[in-house]
Amino acid sequence: MKIVTLTLNPALDKSTSTERLVPEQKLRCANLQIDPGGGGINVSKGIKKLGGISTAVFPAGGRNGDRLQELLGDWQIEMSVQAVAGETRENISVTENASNIQYRFTLIGPDLSVADADACLQRISDLKPEYLVVSGSLPNGLPTDYYQQVAVFSKKIGARLILDTSGAAMQAAVGEGVFLLKPNLGELSALVGETQLEINQVDDAALEIIGKNICEVVVVSMGAQGALLVTKDGFEHIPAPMVLKKSTVGAGDSMVAGMVWALSEKKSYREMAQLGVACGSAATMNLGTQLFKAEDAWRLFEWLKAYGDRYKITDFG
Repeated sequence: MKIVTLTLNPALDKSTSTERLVPEQKLRCANLQIDPGGGGINVSKGIKKLGGISTAVFPAGGRNGDRLQELLGDWQIEMSVQAVAGETRENISVTENASNIQYRFTLIGPDLSVADADACLQRISDLKPEYLVVSGSLPNGLPTDYYQQVAVFSKKIGARLILDTSGAAMQAAVGEGVFLLKPNLGELSALVGETQLEINQVDDAALEIIGKNICEVVVVSMGAQGALLVTKDGFEHIPAPMVLKKSTVGAGDSMVAGMVWALSEKKSYREMAQLGVACGSAATMNLGTQLFKAEDAWRLFEWLKAYGDRYKITDFG
């Protein structure tokens, strides 16, 4: 099944490390790692690591935009690029080795016109995907309800929309309805009109979303506690394997990559969520913006299939 990812706010992800962050001093850093980034682009990278194929659709401009395309070419990822004015943004992450604390700096990108965003949608229409993954923030220049327009568009072309965003952009999109939604606990709370949810309220809140036809499937990302898979048939807790965490950069995108790849391979929803958790957990084992190593993801996936039942909570009929 054909997968297309849409990244309206792509970036060059730059990462390095230093022994200790000290104000007003020159700090010696490790070699700079530069990766193509942005939500949907990271999902395409994760799908590639799992042996799958996707097409990344995104706007790009300036030298950073050229570099972004060059790096994706090195990944051998198919892409359809809308040339735009302005310079594609950069993100910077610095790890302090002494504490293993990571500092992440997200820079503002260029304004994106509605015309350029709509041109990206036309490229997607021409590709005729079965699954459309929309991941990441909205750039300046687009209205906050633009992802709602994308949800309408995905229905028009017959694509299943997988949405991973936050804030007003997510709130607007779910009003139209999507196939799969991946909120974290804070985003789930906002969707049901609560400021905060206790852990024993999460399943009811997710079932409430399903009941309102906001989506067909919801996978609530709960960090070290794993994820909660919810459909109209019930819910199931997918535990997170215990791993040595080095970075959380790209963990959410890795999770989405695992899930959409599993869906394209016609895996069950349970296996979909398990592979998503495995990929997300594997991503935390690596520094910088490397996402996950395929061998780690598959090993954790096998662990979840073999031993995860000991830790799960399920209410499927």
